Amino acid sequence: MTQQLLGKNDIHRALARIRTGALAIVCAMVGGVGLFLMTAWLVVKDGPHVGQHLQLLSNYFIGYSVTWQGSIIGLLYGALCGGAIGWAVGAIYNRIVNFKTQ
Repeated sequence: MTQQLLGKNDIHRALARIRTGALAIVCAMVGGVGLFLMTAWLVVKDGPHVGQHLQLLSNYFIGYSVTWQGSIIGLLYGALCGGAIGWAVGAIYNRIVNFKTQ
């Protein structure tokens, strides 16, 4: 009986954990490609005040602008921030799961 409960607890732990590295990679891809596409869309759209709100990211991301060059820089910054956020969420989640299952 004790081994059955122990086995179920091990399965619960294994299924409840998130692979932090994989989550970081996925979030990095979504963040980078997302910012690239948003910037590219505004560059293609063009206009007198195109991207004035997205341009505010240049206050945080050095070198970023709503241009083709800025879209590449945004890809890198988006991937960096997305990866860091994904890793942090995965690490915090895993610590909570470990705390609750002990």
